[in-house]
Amino acid sequence: MFNETNIRSIMKAVSWRFFGTMTTIIIVYVMFKRLDIAVFTGLLETVSKIALYFVHERIWNKIPVGKNNE
Repeated sequence: MFNETNIRSIMKAVSWRFFGTMTTIIIVYVMFKRLDIAVFTGLLETVSKIALYFVHERIWNKIPVGKNNE
């Protein structure tokens, strides 16, 4: 068993977001045949999902379910 370092977790998160964004760009490009719209959508999707995840995390920090007091 091993513990992941912070840098490994960050690298995994960035690579996951990269592949998710590329998938969105490819899908939009296939649908509309416009690279400008595809790239814009991919970037918008990335920024919005990062912001939504941040808000989601802040909300979950306020919910006591599943937390142990030490």
